Amino acid sequence: IVTVNCARLLKADHHATNGVVHVIDKVIATTTNSIQQIIETEESLETLRAAVAASDLNSLLESEGQYTLLAPTNDAFEKIPQETLTRILGDPEALRDMLNHHILKSAMCAEAIIAGLTMETLEGTTLDVGCSGEELTLNGKPIIANKDILATNGVVHFVNELLIPDSAKTLFELAQESEVSKSTDLFRQAGLSSHLT
Repeated sequence: IVTVNCARLLKADHHATNGVVHVIDKVIATTTNSIQQIIETEESLETLRAAVAASDLNSLLESEGQYTLLAPTNDAFEKIPQETLTRILGDPEALRDMLNHHILKSAMCAEAIIAGLTMETLEGTTLDVGCSGEELTLNGKPIIANKDILATNGVVHFVNELLIPDSAKTLFELAQESEVSKSTDLFRQAGLSSHLT
């Protein structure tokens, strides 16, 4: 699937006497802001703005290149426990890993994303992209709230859930989500849960 500034190419290669015409499904607007400038001006990304500043990712998101930012909204940050959020924001390495998990290595417009596609993030992890009816899904969840905000160095999709990679989780958080959750309960009952956090 071919896109031009996230407009889908409907019909290609109509040859005329003085050139060629490609038919697309949207009017192409002028794009002047970098991904970083979009973060700085969008009210619903206030928490993300602070997180990006704390992790020194500003320069990357305003640099030349082609990236896809899956931008967690303020609501996405509010969905996770405050204790977890405070821990990640206070740990530069975990914060950087988490934010890099939201950045794809290439610009991917929604129209060009095929269900079942696995995309690599800057953190080196992968995200599974699918669809549920008309909605795009990430790792099986329809969490994309607003798509195809164009930037000079890529594209931004707003997501309403935080994508936390394993590298930004404590042993306790990882164990709770796995097949050893019963062992985790035993650690807690024995008063040893602090070792896992």
